[in-house]
Amino acid sequence: MDYPTLLVTLLAILCALTCISASDMLLNASKLHMFVDELPQIPRILAYDLAQGVPKSKALTIGMFKKKWKFHRDLPATTVYAYGLNRKKATVPGPTIEALYGVGTHVTWRNHLPPKHILPWDPTIPTALTVATKGIPTVVHLHGGIHEPESDGNANSWFVSGFKKKGPTWTKKTYHYSNNQHPGNLWYHDHAMGLTRVNLLAGLIGAYIIRHPSIESPLGLPHGNEFDLPLVVFDRSFRTDGSIYMNSTGNNPTIHPQWQPEYFGDAIIVNGKAWPRLRVRRRKYRFRIINASNARFFRFFFTNGLRFTHVASDSAYIEKPITANETLLGPSEITDIIVDFSKSKSKVAILANDAPYPYPTGDPVNEANSKVMKFIILPEKEVDTSRVPHSLLRYPDASLSHATRTRYIAMYEYTSDIDEPTHLYLNGKPYDAPATETPTEGSTEVWYVINLTDDNHPLHIHLGLFKVLDQTKLVDLDKFKDCMTKLNDAIKCHVEKYARGKKVGVPAHEKGWKNVYKMMPGFVTKIVVRFSYIHTNASYGFDATAQPGYVYHCHILDHEDNAMMRPLKIIA
Repeated sequence: MDYPTLLVTLLAILCALTCISASDMLLNASKLHMFVDELPQIPRILAYDLAQGVPKSKALTIGMFKKKWKFHRDLPATTVYAYGLNRKKATVPGPTIEALYGVGTHVTWRNHLPPKHILPWDPTIPTALTVATKGIPTVVHLHGGIHEPESDGNANSWFVSGFKKKGPTWTKKTYHYSNNQHPGNLWYHDHAMGLTRVNLLAGLIGAYIIRHPSIESPLGLPHGNEFDLPLVVFDRSFRTDGSIYMNSTGNNPTIHPQWQPEYFGDAIIVNGKAWPRLRVRRRKYRFRIINASNARFFRFFFTNGLRFTHVASDSAYIEKPITANETLLGPSEITDIIVDFSKSKSKVAILANDAPYPYPTGDPVNEANSKVMKFIILPEKEVDTSRVPHSLLRYPDASLSHATRTRYIAMYEYTSDIDEPTHLYLNGKPYDAPATETPTEGSTEVWYVINLTDDNHPLHIHLGLFKVLDQTKLVDLDKFKDCMTKLNDAIKCHVEKYARGKKVGVPAHEKGWKNVYKMMPGFVTKIVVRFSYIHTNASYGFDATAQPGYVYHCHILDHEDNAMMRPLKIIA
């Protein structure tokens, strides 16, 4: 047995022993009382100054701190990593950054984390921790942001405390977000190579909103800090001492001592509290819901029959409001909804979830993860001057006639001799293979995303926005999969011969511009991708061709880390 194999085996044994003791201390989430904590009001930071009524860019310094956080009244304080202006003000999720259209944001992200991680990590997948042995690598990605590549949070642009060690593509300390894109909802989170799943589990997440008052105010939607609320939703498991629980033994411990294909926690957290409650008036509210889970899908609905009215999806408004009884949200997706509590016949509304995990064919939800939060509806009716208009914002259409290139993106999952996942690839290539997706700035492309796995993968494209046209089921899937495994070429394997099963339409509220979409297993998803501003069709006001470029990846974080991510290189 060679030394690397011996090392991995010893690590597997050590992890197994650790897992046994950790499992004995695993908290049964159903023992915690629901709806006993008030929904926290996330601190808000304005990314601009108003000098004589004229907004000007504001420089922010936001740190990452190790601290204690109370997720539940009856749970001991949990050690977390949190974003904030300082340690005392740091929160999970981090402060909501509010920016104005056309007014740039400058953020210096500072890593104040100690050398040792609070969660188990795996040295056998590509990870920055094998290089940065003294310090926890972090790097911030503004999800949904359209900005220069140097500020995109490339996975290899990580840095440790004091910038004492930096990744190979690190460029600068202060990031610049130009905010010249359409108004909408974004979120920021860690993106360090091979550590995204554990750094986010530890708490490194936060919301970011771009506002455009001159075009949003006339819409008349609910506004103000009381009636326009981000809801950052994620799942966690805990030990009885309050610490975050993550299984330290992998599915294939002799191959990957720790890595598992998906993380699921039983406690559902909203804005930093498990199953919180919120008192609301009998009027309309706007909720910007971000699914910040590692792998959990949520199918949200109200138990009392209240409905959602969608006004935006991910980072863009939709053309017309869409009302629905339920909504499915994959990891990293954002839905922007209006709820009119004046229509409730009851005094209580429970926001619930019934999405299996893994989605779509996994375990059914249990009592703990089937509930999200509770709304206590005050009895008095009031005059509500907000409204939901008949139309919202319309952007130039995504015309296929303007497409300059067609690409095929295949999703593969590889398994061990015991049929457990070992890693996942896009187009059969590891992350560090040379870029094969090289769109021209300002171009429009058609991508056929071929999901050859059993999982639904939320695909996220950095920089580019896309519209989903349709999803077509693959027939004779095993035969097609055999060909793709051998040739890794959709054209040579005659994908058109197999992509002729039933078509699944796109939900009405998701027909607009997206930066994440749920790729159904055994289906080909046709998307049209634009590499320019969607509201003007203009080219970017920065050099999108610069290093280190961008990426696209599955946003199930455990997949992204190992290693379902590929480089995206924009060319002039």
